[in-house]
Amino acid sequence: MSYAIQHLKETAEIVAKINPEDCEKCVQELVSLRARHGRLFILGVGGSAANASHAVNDFRKIAGIECYAPTDNVSELTARTNDEGWASVFVEWLRGSRLTDKDALLILSVGGGNLEKNVSPNLVTALQYATQIGSRVIGIVGKDGGHTAKVADACVIVPTVNPNNVTPHAEAFQAVVWHLFVSHPDLKINQTKWESVAARP
Repeated sequence: MSYAIQHLKETAEIVAKINPEDCEKCVQELVSLRARHGRLFILGVGGSAANASHAVNDFRKIAGIECYAPTDNVSELTARTNDEGWASVFVEWLRGSRLTDKDALLILSVGGGNLEKNVSPNLVTALQYATQIGSRVIGIVGKDGGHTAKVADACVIVPTVNPNNVTPHAEAFQAVVWHLFVSHPDLKINQTKWESVAARP
């Protein structure tokens, strides 16, 4: 079996195993967030940071949610990393943004953060702060979900079907799942371009 066949087969297995009820729960958290005029802060590291930037666009433009990703501001991110340390970059950004209990975090992560293993400690400290403030937490994560899954109010875990491909599948499915969110009839308020073109007589 070629690697391409293997990878696509694993992808199909993941689709079949993702819990749709978890997706619906996340969507309802986002619907409630918008109704109370809260802001959505999307946090991710590495490939997940790039996904966060894309997702911010979709939540703002398609779902009408005020939304931000700290990693979009490279000057502040690198200044805080240099001056204060990597572990606190997100929590200090959230403090500066005056996070409240009306707001929510959306965590995009392969492992969800783990302080004991020193993996994505910046996500964990941000989650600890959000929990303390009373902000809601939503996650799209891989593996066992790590700290995110433990504290989230709603979370989609991308199942592991091949331990050697956890990262590519987790990061790829972040996009699949958040696109499910923004295209959900309960959340979508603005038509996407090609669908609107196709609908014209």
